[in-house]
Amino acid sequence: MRTHFDVFGLPRSHAVDVPALEKQYRELSLQLHPDRVAPGDAKARLAAVEGTTALNGAFKTLKDPVRRAFYLLKLHGVDLDREDAGAQKDMPLEFLEEVMELREALDEAIAARDLPRAQAMAKDVAGRKAAALQEAVAALGTLEGAGDSPDGVRKASHALGRVRYFTRFLDQVDAFEEEVLA
Repeated sequence: MRTHFDVFGLPRSHAVDVPALEKQYRELSLQLHPDRVAPGDAKARLAAVEGTTALNGAFKTLKDPVRRAFYLLKLHGVDLDREDAGAQKDMPLEFLEEVMELREALDEAIAARDLPRAQAMAKDVAGRKAAALQEAVAALGTLEGAGDSPDGVRKASHALGRVRYFTRFLDQVDAFEEEVLA
């Protein structure tokens, strides 16, 4: 199976030189563009469209560090985008309790129209999100070197589960901020 990393000839790793990726993306986009195919060659045109679509998807995923981490985990057999992903059901109880407390506190801040409180919570959660992403990247790095160890996959999936929750939390604060400031 061809991966997004294969599209750009990169090793499977979270460490990606984004400026070099952007440069290579522009070059490949020009080479693969459907307009470069001779008119009337439907088969070649379809191949160019499919190649461009694959290139765009690979670029969108690899340029973003969070999407890249989720994609690497998916390559190791865990797709957190699926609702039935076992890793989501397997989150530590302490984290789930923390989530409930954070959610209740945010709901209270929103109900009280207390934007400074919500923003302070967002600042704290943004730090937690960055730490969880670092933890996930470290776990993914060990997987790339040692194969699919169940413990490494679990660590990466739990860390990325936290990243996903924290992202949703921050999105909710952003929406509240827009509503208050509009």
